[in-house]
Amino acid sequence: MERDTLEVDVLIVGGGPAGLSAALRLAALQRRDGGEPLAVAVLEKSRQSGSHMLSGAVLDPSALDELLPDWKTRGAPVETLVRDERIYYLTERSQLRSPYTPPGLRNHGNYIISLNRFVRWLSEQAEADGADIFTGFAGTEVLYEGDRVVGVRTGDRGIDKHGERKGTFEPGVDIKAAVTIFADGVRGNLTKTLIRKLGLDGPTPQTYAIGIKELWEIPPDRVPPGRVVHTMGYPLRNEEFGGGFIYALPKGRLALGFVVGLDYRDPLFDPHMAFQRFKQHPLVSAMLAGGQMTRYGAKALPEGGWHAIPRCHVDGALIIGDAAGFMNSMRLKGIHLAMKSGICAADTAFDAVRAGDVSVSKLATFQRLVNGGSLRRELYPVRNVHQAFGAGLFAGGACFVLAPLTGGWWPRGLLSNEAGHERMTRLARYYRTERPDPDDASNAVKVDRTVTFDKLTNVHYSGTRHDEDQPVHLLVADTDVCRTRCREEYGNPCVRFCPAHVYEMVDDGTGDGRRLQINASNCVHCKTCDIMDPYQIIDWVPPEGGGGPEYEGM
Repeated sequence: MERDTLEVDVLIVGGGPAGLSAALRLAALQRRDGGEPLAVAVLEKSRQSGSHMLSGAVLDPSALDELLPDWKTRGAPVETLVRDERIYYLTERSQLRSPYTPPGLRNHGNYIISLNRFVRWLSEQAEADGADIFTGFAGTEVLYEGDRVVGVRTGDRGIDKHGERKGTFEPGVDIKAAVTIFADGVRGNLTKTLIRKLGLDGPTPQTYAIGIKELWEIPPDRVPPGRVVHTMGYPLRNEEFGGGFIYALPKGRLALGFVVGLDYRDPLFDPHMAFQRFKQHPLVSAMLAGGQMTRYGAKALPEGGWHAIPRCHVDGALIIGDAAGFMNSMRLKGIHLAMKSGICAADTAFDAVRAGDVSVSKLATFQRLVNGGSLRRELYPVRNVHQAFGAGLFAGGACFVLAPLTGGWWPRGLLSNEAGHERMTRLARYYRTERPDPDDASNAVKVDRTVTFDKLTNVHYSGTRHDEDQPVHLLVADTDVCRTRCREEYGNPCVRFCPAHVYEMVDDGTGDGRRLQINASNCVHCKTCDIMDPYQIIDWVPPEGGGGPEYEGM
């Protein structure tokens, strides 16, 4: 097939905080050093910049201060300063407020933001500085010459659900670059293949969590703007990692969410249902009474820590941001780390392109910048925090409190960290005495569509939209496993861990069996299925460019 080719100096795959920070830094270096302008392109799969961006979010402004020191006069949408912090331990009907805020959860000088609006603003700044930002284009294939990365191919458009070309068919474009910077987010589809092909994995497997979030409008005098609340305990059990967050914005807007580690053991656990139970707790329901939910979304987070970060430099390419795993699971923050990694990548790529040397040895400058700067200083001391929670809430809590004091030291050194899906236990082993029916909904939350919602209702509030007449972008290698082994061994956990009702086991027409039905148009691009499937036979690939959620204000 004949394809158009576009050649640039630096290609950035992913228009999130990491990728856009790299673009802005490249522009600043160009202004500083002059010379022949570098051609910089940013590839973003969402319809418009920021549409797929979801986070809590409390921003540490340190990287923003470095990247754009005049961000306040530029009108950055960073305006709600944290003024009050609270931590609660929840039981089913009550709560205990902690008299002490651990250093990792102190947010003095930080800001509550909408990541969607912040990224849209970053995109405007990058475009004004000369970057070409191509929204609505998904990267689907890494281009190589041998083991050297030379660019990315975008997805074909106009393919129907049977794989046939429609009248609107357009082949994807090959974008060639001296340096390609992969900033394609958590479990990025291109980064995933790059790591596997070149064997870039870190010392321990990456582990993840899923964050589920709603935006609410409540009476404006109920929760003062700038209040940050974190919870632990109910509805999670001692064996499960996670907790809730409540961030108060001006004009009665409330960012409400729940984070659960994607390394839980119970195959019948449902993160979305846990979120609904969280909202029913008296502490939370009192805040929401008389309010209205206005937006919904979900996204995976990289939680593996320092030792799960892959080698991020290869011939012709760098990996940054959530794609690399630059997130502090103790502070619940990754935006500033993503931005800082983008700055380091830009410094590295700029010098490499100018020198005409994009070899792995030249791009190793990136690793030296990471190791010698704020990224390692922040991440190395908390390298064991998530892993410690694998031994339970109290062991994890001890590591959480002691890590800043001990530099992350732990009696056994590096804690083992198996991939999250490997921790899921088979039904017969987890429920030893009486095996439950995975289809039994008697213990499900009673949905009132006022405070609690079913998944389909929530999906409506995500703004998710896909062309129905296109190939399914959730590739299951063997659906026979779903109706046989997985049903018997795990009770089809995909129907529970997906927060968007994408996976459904329906009657197969024989009267005594079930088959997998994939409701791909519901997908909110959280990547949970790709991560948590116990057989690792689900492969999330991008749908046609522009499809997906619309996280306005999230």
